[in-house]
Amino acid sequence: MIGFLVRRIAVLIPTFIGVSIIAFLFIRLLPGDPVALLSGERVMSPERHAQISAALGMDRPMIIQYLDYLKGIVTGDFGTSIVSKTPILTQFKALFPATVELSFCAMLIAIAIGIPAGIIAAIKRGSAFDQGLMGVALVGYSMPIFWWGLLLIILFSGILQWTPVSGRISLMFYFPPVTGFMLIDSLLSGQKGAFSSALSHLILPSIVLATIPLAVIARQTRSAMLEVLSEDYVRTARAKGLAPFRVIGIHALRNAMIPVITTIGLQVGVMLAGAILTETIFSWPGIGKWMVDSVFRRDYPVIQGGLLLIAGIIMVVNLIVDLLYGLINPRIRH
Repeated sequence: MIGFLVRRIAVLIPTFIGVSIIAFLFIRLLPGDPVALLSGERVMSPERHAQISAALGMDRPMIIQYLDYLKGIVTGDFGTSIVSKTPILTQFKALFPATVELSFCAMLIAIAIGIPAGIIAAIKRGSAFDQGLMGVALVGYSMPIFWWGLLLIILFSGILQWTPVSGRISLMFYFPPVTGFMLIDSLLSGQKGAFSSALSHLILPSIVLATIPLAVIARQTRSAMLEVLSEDYVRTARAKGLAPFRVIGIHALRNAMIPVITTIGLQVGVMLAGAILTETIFSWPGIGKWMVDSVFRRDYPVIQGGLLLIAGIIMVVNLIVDLLYGLINPRIRH
């Protein structure tokens, strides 16, 4: 298992370097001048422009800029925001818990509903439930997040007034962050009604963000279960008179979970991408909204550092998924 882990980590290193090169070059291809942005409405003289460019290191050759940037990444320095003058890693650490909380709740909804729905659809293949579920899953996968989010806001926040429109908690409550996770911090604050307010703010964004992963997980679970249920060992288990729950839950589901875990791991990246739209629609103060605001402000170091940090998280998640492969099916280690 240790050798398997070392091999997987060795693959991540060149992948991370490749992502850093792409992010570095991509930012340089974007239109706009970050140095001119610092002047605001004022006209900057060529001398002042050259002075600021030299201070930011933008007057040096591209390869030197990249090597300096890569050296900073190794030491934990992802740069400093041009707008707020705050280290990018500091901003990321402050905002990332909000995105994690939203993504975790969304993934919890997707897994809790998607896997059981896929199993039942596979068991009742061809039934009305199976066809209806696959139809709903197709609609959920095809639905644009921004349109779906606005519909839910209009219905539940505007017409029914069951949930808040935006934010993480009501302005009536204030307490210093301890963990960065609003549900936990609201409980630790001891303020009456704080937890229910934080939970009500989390419901709609979680449902919107969970829609596409839920559809994908349900369809993948159904497909994997149908393939496993046709195997000889499953038919043998049924012929021996084992209880249906034991046949499905132990013999079939364990082998069917390998492609499902792959799908769940891949959906983490989809969630981080979908969180950009979801957080923007619901004014959720996470890294998605942070990235969108940085694009509008032409804060190139934030865009570059944010892309690299998100890519690093996705790679770590994929590494965890690979390790889970080895635990579920030891043959994969070899």
